[in-house]
Amino acid sequence: MNKVIIFFLSLLFLHPITLRAQWLTLDQAYQMAKENYPLIKQRELIRKSGQYSMENIAKGALPQFSIAGQATYQSEVTEIPIKLPNQDLPQISKDQYRIYGELVQPLTDLITVKHQKEIQEATMQYATDDLETELYKVRDRVNALYFAILLLEEQRRQNALTKQDIQNGINKVNAAIQHGTDFRSSADKLKAESLKIDQRDIELTASRTAYLEMLGLFIGQALSETTELQPPQPVPVLIAIDRPELRAFSSQQKVYDAQARLLHTKTLPRFSLFLQGGAGRPALNMLNNNFRFYYLGGLRLNWTLNNYYTHKREKDLLDLNREMIAVQKETFLFNTNLQLHQEASEIKKIQELLITDQKILALRTSVKTAASAQLENGVITVNDYLSEVLNEENARQQAILHHLQLLQAQYILKTTSGN
Repeated sequence: MNKVIIFFLSLLFLHPITLRAQWLTLDQAYQMAKENYPLIKQRELIRKSGQYSMENIAKGALPQFSIAGQATYQSEVTEIPIKLPNQDLPQISKDQYRIYGELVQPLTDLITVKHQKEIQEATMQYATDDLETELYKVRDRVNALYFAILLLEEQRRQNALTKQDIQNGINKVNAAIQHGTDFRSSADKLKAESLKIDQRDIELTASRTAYLEMLGLFIGQALSETTELQPPQPVPVLIAIDRPELRAFSSQQKVYDAQARLLHTKTLPRFSLFLQGGAGRPALNMLNNNFRFYYLGGLRLNWTLNNYYTHKREKDLLDLNREMIAVQKETFLFNTNLQLHQEASEIKKIQELLITDQKILALRTSVKTAASAQLENGVITVNDYLSEVLNEENARQQAILHHLQLLQAQYILKTTSGN
């Protein structure tokens, strides 16, 4: 029974010196894998792209300056249909010239720029949330590698316990041989089994090294054979969903909401202030045929009614897009809820198996302890003793497997729910 207690405690409590030295936790592995994943570089690209776009949008509210000019020849010009005695009226030339600059300050577009900024901010947030959704998938791969290594480590520890039991049997058989109550072949059988355990340890060590290398590549840090992974603490089963996908759905809806507000501004009349200055022949005074400078300014109205043709259809398209996102969100929640209930059922099953594992292991340990005493007294054969040792080992291995399966199932559910 003491071995059973020690075995389960060893899965949860670690030596403090080792912890300070080179232990790796699951949360550390999550974070390091996320930061090392190549897709993380896209986060900075999204930020820069959004910054440039916002700067360009802001320039839409600035005064607009343009230069224009024209030279024309026209078939007729304005004439005054009267004649004054002793006075010649000015004649307007048919070739006319004008060059001018115009400064325009949009007024209605100030509202448009505001909504364009809202769209850009929502688009940036959606791109960021969508990126987080992809990065979140890294957790599944970390879980698989991390718990595989934990299982290999525990199997090695249990291998060592089994080897110790066999060595105890060898010592007792050697003592019996010296007293002439047993044969050397009995000791050889145990030694052969001990060598098989050594082979098993070589296989487990090689597999652990390979998995450590893969995990090291994934998190961007070399992991040596002395690196130990800290078994995570059990976590409660929470069915509530808090996944990055939900935030991505929400931010995408906000993009469409902002686009709807911008769509409304397309049908508004465009008001602007303007100031125009230049030179021409004629200038503003049509009766003066000389090159002259001029200026004028005021309020300008431009209302394009063509936007009403497509306004309703564009609004309907936005509504359809919002409905599609709502359906996608509903489908995601349905599938995730189904998966969570399956995983919760798996956790419950493993918990029940663990209760039985403890009872089986306690009984197998008791039988093996009795067999050890019987071997020493020559009551049973080496084969009988070896059988009980291996039975206890199988019970321990099952307990290890189920314990780590429970931890893995809990963290898989935690990853699935996003909590």
